[in-house]
Amino acid sequence: MIDFHLNGRRQRCADVRADESVLELLRTTLGQTGTKEGCASGDCGACTVAIGEQDASGELVYHSANACITPAHQLQGCHLVTVEGLAQGERLHPAQAAMVDCHGSQCGFCTPGIVMSLFTLYERQRRAPAPLTQERLEAALGGNLCRCTGYRPIRDAALAMGDYPAADPAWIADPELGRPADSQPAEPATAEAGHYVAPRDIAALRTLKAERPQARLVAGATDLWLETTQQLRALDDLIDVRRVAELNAIDEIDAGWWIGGAVTLARLMPLLTAPYPAFEHLMHRFASSQIRHRATLGGNIANASPIGDTPPVLLALDARVRLDGPRGERELPLAAFFLDYKRTALAEDEFIAAIFLPRPVAGHRLKVWKLSKRREDDISAVLAAFAWRLEKGVMRDVHLAFGGMAAIPRRAPAAEAALEGRAPDAAAFAAARAALAEELAPMTDVRGSAEYRRLAAGNLLERLRLMIAAEGEPADHDNDNRDPATKVTLDAYAH
Repeated sequence: MIDFHLNGRRQRCADVRADESVLELLRTTLGQTGTKEGCASGDCGACTVAIGEQDASGELVYHSANACITPAHQLQGCHLVTVEGLAQGERLHPAQAAMVDCHGSQCGFCTPGIVMSLFTLYERQRRAPAPLTQERLEAALGGNLCRCTGYRPIRDAALAMGDYPAADPAWIADPELGRPADSQPAEPATAEAGHYVAPRDIAALRTLKAERPQARLVAGATDLWLETTQQLRALDDLIDVRRVAELNAIDEIDAGWWIGGAVTLARLMPLLTAPYPAFEHLMHRFASSQIRHRATLGGNIANASPIGDTPPVLLALDARVRLDGPRGERELPLAAFFLDYKRTALAEDEFIAAIFLPRPVAGHRLKVWKLSKRREDDISAVLAAFAWRLEKGVMRDVHLAFGGMAAIPRRAPAAEAALEGRAPDAAAFAAARAALAEELAPMTDVRGSAEYRRLAAGNLLERLRLMIAAEGEPADHDNDNRDPATKVTLDAYAH
């Protein structure tokens, strides 16, 4: 049984499959067909809906999500808003009215998802009015790919919708929205085959993993759900860790931060702003807003993809992971977690409880570059994360980490040794590039050949040398990644 609200009306849905998506529930069970299926992989945004959940203060906050890869069971206690729920009779919501007046709809297939992204942007503006900068528009609409390429009218609609008279849906102030979850009985502590179970604390999760070690863990589902939508595999034994309290905590200590495995990337971003602005800015180029509000740091690591965006950065920062399970917890360096392609140090009955992010020391620098075919909503071909200090004109604590250059995300110790203790000059970096070419064996796939990746990785090292030479040795450089000389993303349109 899933108890939630849909467009202001309470719904109780029984006999929902463990691997049923929000999109399937909407279209086949609830008859709400305004939400469309495009890619069924969370890339195009046609199926975007808004999910309202209560924050710590009890306020209902809406975020966009891809309905095609969001587990239907995760609607428990939420308020789901679709394109059918915005208008009041003939009176359109400002997001809809602006799209009509600005001619933002072309063939119309992707329009419902675009409207819902605009709705979540409108709601954020309602809570915290602020100028709609280019960066904010990109964040709101970067996950909606218009097939007719009519982006300017859509942008015009986004800028104009705040000028329309308020036309709130009738349900907007309903105090009952988002409350059913707290009134439901506690989730069962055990799971049966073909079952979806959502423990609320780490003790219950340990019990479940002891009883069913083969059960798959799901949090944001942004990668796992592709197994059912793209590969047609059944996901019929799932343990949802998204509501485990301990896995959602961020604990700050003197040495750094322990970040719970179920903390979403959207929640992580504000934490990174001051200590690691390069890491924070990379998150703006991590998929889309729809994905960042659901994808978790623990999931991006456990996925063990060689082209995952966060692992190279975490490797460059000497991150650690805490694994947990019915046999107790243990810690290990993140570098020891990745063993081989899609193979990790996680035992069958273990899960990632938390990731430790060290606090930067004085003079620490971090540079991150992501190579992709397009700037918005794309997976990297190569991602490089470089960390170092300049001390009396020489490089210290050099960490060079790469994604897309091996079967696993990994550091390049030989290239690091070529730079350690040396001035950042052409000779030192030439030696580092030569070492890098020997120690890493990049893969060939649709995003790039091994030869391209090898050349690109060496060029990124040379780019680092040129950047250091251009900047000199500033006393306290904040590494502004919005500057063209130090930007994060190097895509097909980079100059």
